[in-house]
This record gives sequence, C-alpha cells and structure tokens, in this order.
Amino acid sequence: MGAVGRKRILVLGGGVGGIVTANELRRRLGPEHQVVLLDRRAEYLYTPSLLWVMVGARHPEAAVRDLRRMASPGVEVLTAEVQKIDPAGQRVVTSVGEEGYDYLVVALGADLAPEAMPGYQETAHNFFDLEGAMSLGKALANLNGGRVVVAISSLPYKCPAAPYEAALLIDDFLSRRGVRSRIEIEVYTPETQPMPVAGPTVGSAVRSMLEAQGIHYHPTVQLVSVDRVRRTLVFRDGATAGFDLLAGVPPHQPPRVVRESPLANEAGWIPVDRHKLTTRFENVYAIGDVTAITLSNGRPLPKAGVFAHAEGLAVASAVAARIQGDVVRGFDGMGYCWVSMTQDRAGFASGAFYSEPEPLMVLRQPGRLWHLGKVLLEQYWLGEGASRVGARLALRLGSRVLGVPATL
Repeated sequence: MGAVGRKRILVLGGGVGGIVTANELRRRLGPEHQVVLLDRRAEYLYTPSLLWVMVGARHPEAAVRDLRRMASPGVEVLTAEVQKIDPAGQRVVTSVGEEGYDYLVVALGADLAPEAMPGYQETAHNFFDLEGAMSLGKALANLNGGRVVVAISSLPYKCPAAPYEAALLIDDFLSRRGVRSRIEIEVYTPETQPMPVAGPTVGSAVRSMLEAQGIHYHPTVQLVSVDRVRRTLVFRDGATAGFDLLAGVPPHQPPRVVRESPLANEAGWIPVDRHKLTTRFENVYAIGDVTAITLSNGRPLPKAGVFAHAEGLAVASAVAARIQGDVVRGFDGMGYCWVSMTQDRAGFASGAFYSEPEPLMVLRQPGRLWHLGKVLLEQYWLGEGASRVGARLALRLGSRVLGVPATL
C-alpha cells in the first residue's frame, strides 16, 4: 500500500474497462501516485474485430496489441494470474506474489466456458475468441451447401448484438461467394427477442433485419447439449435441430477468483452501486462484465464494452476525487452498439438504459455512415499516432452532430 500521501491503485483486468480506468487515473493523478494494471495476458484483443476476422475483412493479427502499448506512459503493467482477492486485507494474491493497494478496481470481465455445455467444445466454432473466429471463417469459405446455425447457449453473454451480427455477416459472406441460395441460416436463442433489454421496438427491428435476409429466427429455446455424432442441437423441451456448421455463443461465467471472493453475489457476479460502481467493501470498485447491475425493469444491464468504457471513466473520476478532490463523474447508463449487416453497412442503436420504467432505445436505419463509425472506433482503439487522434476527433464530432453518447 502507498505511503502517507502516496496512493497505490490496482486495476485487475486488461480489457476495455481496465485500460480506460488505468489510463484515466494516470491522466488525472499526480506522478507520486502509482497506477498498476494487472492481467494474465500480455496481449489485448479487440473483440469487436472478431466478426470481421470471421468473414475475412480483417487479418487476425490486426485485432491484437501488446497490452503495454495500450497503457499510457506511467501506468505499470504487470502480467500475472489473479489467485485471490482479499478486500479485508487490502491485498490481491497473484501468481507472482502479493499486491497491496489503497484502491482496487475489479475489471476481470466474464470468462468463456465452452466446456460447460456438453458437446459444444468438440463441435461449435466459437466466434467470441480469435481462434474460433478464424476456424469459422475457414469453414464458411469451404461451405457450398447445407445448414448454418448460430446458437446462443445460455444467458448472460457479452455483446447482445454479436450473434445477430454474426448471422447477418455470414449471410453477406455467403452471398458474396455466390452460394447463399444453397444454404439455410438459422438463429436459436433462449431470449424472447433479439437484445431484449433494449425493448420491443429494437428487438422487432433486428428480427426484421434477419428475416429480410431469409435468416430464420427461433426464440425462447434453451440449448442443453450438442450431439457431435448426429450434428444436432438438443433443447430442454426435448426438441432437436440439425446443422452442418455450428457458430456458437459459448456459456459465460464469472471468473473463478471472483466467484470465490467475498465481493460476489450468489450467482458469482459483483453487485455494485449503479452510479458509483462501489462494492460493499471500502475503496473497492468493480466495472464491466464482471458486475451485476439491475435496471428498473428488473433486467440486468447488458455486458458490453461501451458500458465498461464509461464505467471506467466514472470510477477513475471517483478515485481521483477521493485522492485529490477532482470532480466526480458518475455512470449514467447511456449506451450504444452497432449491428453490422454487411462488410460496409451497419445499424446503430443508442439510448438511456437507466430510463424508467424501461430503457429508452432507438435503432437507426442501417447504412454506410454507421459502419464508418464502427471502423473509427476500431481505429481509435488499435490505431497509432495521427490515425488514432483523427479517429478520436471524428467520433467526438459525430457524437455532437448526431446526438449520441460519447465516452471517449
């Protein structure tokens, strides 16, 4: 822990939320304070690029960066596995030793758990990781007929739009190859509609986007296993569905170290104050996918990078205020996401998730402009020098002109 007057802030997790928190803390705090960013991986993966990797619109290496390059100068980056979180003792046990702190920010995300679904790991292409996106792309490139299924294994999962984007991009890819007329595309989900937390208007619009492309949508079906030999999905009600190629959203779960910590609720996630992101322990915050925030309608706040980003800024301002009296910027529940339809067109949804009694969301007409916005966000995260500065300025300008949230 820091000496008198000198504070040590430990940020666990090198994803979007952790990077934003650490960099914003470094910007706000004087050099006498120590900011440490800890992750088990030395590399950062920009997951929104995975769907473009899947359809050959990005090279796999383009989605990966050295984590140290993502951190601002003055942020100490430590590569280690978190083994225990001890908020009472203000320490974290890692694979390379113990780390004390004055302030702790837990941004460890949600773990993919393909092994939790019988038959999934041996059969499905998991487009939520780089290897799975690459293998799915190769399979699609060699597919000349049959049935492609996009299956959501369980709830919750990261990025609510991702499986629907995957189905639409697969449709576009197969159309470009000239084989779409010989291939069926189906989507199976336990959800009542696409992106249910965004409300019925957005859900109906996304469903219409699918149906306009001849993609068959099957809601409220709970997958329990995948039969690798028969190449069928098995649902809770005993129904089955065959496939030739399976693109799957794997089960998600809280990281083990979080589940075993006193921070977690019964489900293993970390409940936080929805504006302050505080936990029940003094000087301990949590942000992003690892958290549990309940909205006014009783649904959970979706697990998405845009929220982790905004929450990271909010927590950094709160910690800086505690240390040196900065203005506090709370998390207001504003969010947005893209729904990619083709390699150059996307829809765009934005709104206020903390609105009462329901989130207030709007899905804008798909077009090239929204696709450009998604490319600019990718460039902001992965670009360097002038390209990154230009992307940041363009996104800020776009947010003012179009009246959408800006968290950069």
